[in-house]
Amino acid sequence: MRIDGTVAPGYTAVRDAFAANFAYQGEVGAAVCVYRDGEPVVDLWGGLADPDTGRPWERDTLQLVYSATKGVVAAAAHLLVQRGQLDLDAPVARYWPEFAAAGKGEIPVRWLLTHQAGLAAIDKPVPLADALAWTPMVDALAAQAPNWVPGTDHGYHGRTYGWLVGEVIRRITGRTVGQLLAEDIAEPFDIDFFIGLPAAEQHRVSRLVFAPKPDLTALPDELVPEQVRPMVAALRDPESLANRAFQITDPPDIDFNSPAVHAAEIPASNGIGTARGLARLYAALVGELDGHRLLTADTLDAAIREQTRGLDRVIMLPDRYASGFMLPIADLTLGGPNSFGHPGRGGSLGYADPKRTLSFAYVTNHIVENALDLRAHNLVEALQTALA
Repeated sequence: MRIDGTVAPGYTAVRDAFAANFAYQGEVGAAVCVYRDGEPVVDLWGGLADPDTGRPWERDTLQLVYSATKGVVAAAAHLLVQRGQLDLDAPVARYWPEFAAAGKGEIPVRWLLTHQAGLAAIDKPVPLADALAWTPMVDALAAQAPNWVPGTDHGYHGRTYGWLVGEVIRRITGRTVGQLLAEDIAEPFDIDFFIGLPAAEQHRVSRLVFAPKPDLTALPDELVPEQVRPMVAALRDPESLANRAFQITDPPDIDFNSPAVHAAEIPASNGIGTARGLARLYAALVGELDGHRLLTADTLDAAIREQTRGLDRVIMLPDRYASGFMLPIADLTLGGPNSFGHPGRGGSLGYADPKRTLSFAYVTNHIVENALDLRAHNLVEALQTALA
């Protein structure tokens, strides 16, 4: 498999791991990028952007990264905090008055970012067209009663996170989160990443290829590993939060290969960019990029301070959150104990390590959803070897 791009001296282990993912891990098309002290030290891509047509992955191929988008949205929110426009500890209703319905008047903005607001699911799924149109979905969330007493627990707002945080951003700035990203982050920092893809960029997008998804719910109880038994039990219950949190639209489900979905803003799930773009964004969070920095050190320190940890009542697995960013745990180490970032469904990953002034991004079009997917892990391990 042909691998294009560059690696700086000392980082060839990452290139070797990237090539090995194609040889042994079933990679289809992918890219990986690492910035250190504001400079790219790894920038690689390879494989097929569309295996149906044979279109190769190019330097500017764009990839949908699912929940890795959440870290981008968090960066946008903290930019408003830095500007004095957003107080994370103020009630959401200060900025979005309709949100106060159903007893939600005291929920602070921070709980939207930390998955503590209790709005992971909605009682009545909305038509897909309404979800893509934005306003009907945020109206439904404003009217929704919490799924649990807000602030008493945390649970992954897998789909709703982006509409919730995005509407606060829209109420403050008059711009969607995608517009804010484009105008205040992407353009000044030369970041190739979109929430709400312009039609002129659609030709660059790779095609998602889905690996068969293992059905853990079909396993006999005695074969289910103990640590995932609560998650499996939740998945077996069609009324569980684990299922309802990702069933917030009426059939058909969201087709993430659809140009209409790419053009819409689903800021928890449909960010589209290059690995280089995602790595540059995280690089701008932890240090200077071309002489400028997106967040000050003080803003970043507050943004990545732990807010909650423990068993997530939606996905029923342990996790740990700062304000919008995921923090490392034993089973998801990101880039080590000092790192912060966010993974995405099927493999994508973006993170930064402020102690090392380091950022990492890996994107892939082969969506693999099982514990044996080692592609990102192999790249991170190779990077750690290079840094050592």
